[in-house]
Amino acid sequence: MNTHLAYAGGKDEIFTDSALDELHKYAVGSARAVNKAATHCLMHAAQRAKKLIDDTMVKTVIDAELP
Repeated sequence: MNTHLAYAGGKDEIFTDSALDELHKYAVGSARAVNKAATHCLMHAAQRAKKLIDDTMVKTVIDAELP
């Protein structure tokens, strides 16, 4: 994810290390699942004007929005 962020010109971290751990735990190795969950987390954070996504937010999004 950091590579994508750098390519897009981003300088600040968006996901905490614990958030990334939760994303990978949810995805179980599926890049598509990581992408889907991360996108939902980004939209959730943007709607709430949050600049940092932590593990609590990832768990909330996964429980509420993803199968």
